[in-house]
Amino acid sequence: MATDIVSELADSLAKTGVGEGELSYKGQGRKLDDAKSVEEIVKEIEDFEGLQALRLEGNTVGVEAAKAIAKALETKSQFKCCYWSDMFTGRLRSEIPPALNSLGDAVILASAKLAVLDLSDNAFGPDGVKGIERLLKSSACYTLQELRLNNCGMGIGGGKILAASLMECHKKSSAESPPLGLKVFVAGRNRLENDGATALAQAFQLMGSLEEIHMPQNGINHPGIKALATAVQHNPNLRTLNLNDNTFTEEGAIAMAQALKHLKSIQVINFGDCLVRDIGATAIAETVSEGLPILKELNLSFGEITEEAALAVALAVKNKKNLEKLDLNGNDLGKDGCKALKDFMKGIKMAELLASLSDDQGDDDDDNDDDEDDDDDDDDDDVNEDDDDDEEVDEEEEEEEEEEEEDDDDEEQNQYGGSKFSTPPSAPRPPDVSSFLSFPSPDKLLKLGARRATLIEQQVDVADARKTAEAFLKIASVYKEDNNEVKNAVLESVDALLKKAFSSGQGYNFVSSLLVLLGLIKSEDKVKPVLVVAGHLQALEHAVRQDYFPKESVAVLEAFMSRNNKPLESCGSSRHELQSTLQRFRTES
Repeated sequence: MATDIVSELADSLAKTGVGEGELSYKGQGRKLDDAKSVEEIVKEIEDFEGLQALRLEGNTVGVEAAKAIAKALETKSQFKCCYWSDMFTGRLRSEIPPALNSLGDAVILASAKLAVLDLSDNAFGPDGVKGIERLLKSSACYTLQELRLNNCGMGIGGGKILAASLMECHKKSSAESPPLGLKVFVAGRNRLENDGATALAQAFQLMGSLEEIHMPQNGINHPGIKALATAVQHNPNLRTLNLNDNTFTEEGAIAMAQALKHLKSIQVINFGDCLVRDIGATAIAETVSEGLPILKELNLSFGEITEEAALAVALAVKNKKNLEKLDLNGNDLGKDGCKALKDFMKGIKMAELLASLSDDQGDDDDDNDDDEDDDDDDDDDDVNEDDDDDEEVDEEEEEEEEEEEEDDDDEEQNQYGGSKFSTPPSAPRPPDVSSFLSFPSPDKLLKLGARRATLIEQQVDVADARKTAEAFLKIASVYKEDNNEVKNAVLESVDALLKKAFSSGQGYNFVSSLLVLLGLIKSEDKVKPVLVVAGHLQALEHAVRQDYFPKESVAVLEAFMSRNNKPLESCGSSRHELQSTLQRFRTES
């Protein structure tokens, strides 16, 4: 009998992952719909003396299940850490706010003092932020140290609600006890854009306690970057600043370079994919050279930086004894520039700290003399100065288009007087669907004009399901949530293509081909899957909602989207939105 009891206890501990003060159900894939489905969890919470942390990541929790778990938490006054990321997969978005409200209210009722609140990878949108608004403003969050909301689809509205909640918490905590001293803020991939970032910047400036800020891939341009630059100056203990894959341009980069001068504790700067350009890179190099004594990592990759500015950055890190990595990959150095940079880093005995330059975007043209290269650089600078508000350049698109656009570049150089040829510039090429489908880009799609949908529909052989699926993915790959003109052009083209395909009875074959190309099912033909991007799933989510989409294919798509598929891991928010739509339409049908 005793042996059986010990065995049961061991099994229970192994299953729940009990640590010191922690109860974990992480990654168990449980579908927790109602109170009955969480009876075991509830009992273990109730019986756990001194519970400090609860891990529910990787399960899916319904409203009634959340209420039952919340009830068990109401007496846990020592509770500190909510590890609740990725716990609403397959749920309707309307289910998430009441579930979060129940859990939050329980934490408040318990008089708990939170240190960590992690709700990352839950596609709850602005309404989800409303679900934690009461919790964030309560005394339970006066002690909050880490707030992690990565990949939640908050949008501008959610960002504003979050900022207001943090400011209210700071105000109330200041009146009653030490003020809110948040140290870690994570909110990547949330489509915050300028307005959301600016609102959060006000909260950051007010708190002044941040040590880590992670806000990559949020569609923030220089107005939002300048607001964040002002805010980080008031956070002197900041150690990590990750704004990867936003769009600084020179104006934002210069503002951020000035802000960095106030951050003596900064160790990691990630401005990769931020289009800092030469002027911005040089300004940042100057700041690095003059200060930042404990800098460990500097990422200025894919920023349209040329050789001279890259060497200035390298020179700036020469005396940084703590440096572990310098990333200048994907810039415009050219073959000679890459060699010069490598030689310089080798000369200062830092060669091993330089990241790979394998994706460099620069071209060396041996046919042009030095004077001509200088003229071309001047012309590029003039164009760049007029283009501060450009969207960030997608390095994959640029790499694919590089060879094709050499002729276009020559024509542009003629127009600006930078070419050695005296012949007049060639006439602009007419819109070309084949060119777009071969090397898709937002600009090419827009240049097809108002008849783009018809032109694409005529070009693609919709009788061939594979070709239709390939065309769909190429169109969807340029989808931009933060650019209405591009977004509308993509959706308009997708609608025209799929209407024609489905009217010819290609529903099942199209979906099968699509799943193969996305890498979700294997093909006997050994088809190489595409790299899945958010636009693929966002365009598909739009298509599923249209009348032309065959309802019999919804269940098939839902089944594959609900699996743990590695190709979809980088598209958490878009994947969750698609899953919710598929589930809703399957239920309605």
